[in-house]
Amino acid sequence: MTYTDLKSLIESRRSVFPSMYNYEPLSKEEIMKVLDVSIWAPTHKKTEPWKFIVFRDNGLQELSEELLRIYKNHTPSEKISEKKLNKLSSNPQKASAIVAICVKTHPDLLPEWEEIAATAMAVQNMWLAATSLNIASYWSSPRNIMYLNEFLSLNENEKCIGLFYMAKTDKDQQFPLRERQPISTKMHWVE
Repeated sequence: MTYTDLKSLIESRRSVFPSMYNYEPLSKEEIMKVLDVSIWAPTHKKTEPWKFIVFRDNGLQELSEELLRIYKNHTPSEKISEKKLNKLSSNPQKASAIVAICVKTHPDLLPEWEEIAATAMAVQNMWLAATSLNIASYWSSPRNIMYLNEFLSLNENEKCIGLFYMAKTDKDQQFPLRERQPISTKMHWVE
């Protein structure tokens, strides 16, 4: 792969939201291809702190119900939004798969931020693989994500840090253009 090929792949990565999904199912093989590249993320002291829980089919309904329950139980009644309730109820059903992104910390070995950073790099690998396979995806971090830990049967030193949605979109789907500030605005040389 050339630098130009890699740069093109990275630049084509998008957050593609459930409103753009077309309900065409992803196969287990496609999902496994996306997950398989995650293990090649850098990991300090080789802890490989990532853990993924994949929801498909009926699992999406279970996840949706849990997200609704958490939202209702942890949001003051005067702040509950009908729009948010509808999104929590419908968005998981639009995905072909949702991967709970979990991190296992090793407090005696490394600071938590290093384990979270390694897990985020694993997700970036997944995102690039999904892009290369024409699979729409995005990382969602609902406000009450920490309350999913029990539902996911996570251990004391594990926690959920996001949900990675995956689905197909129509071939002619137009994605919004992304803009980035030039790297020159975010760096300086010390020589």
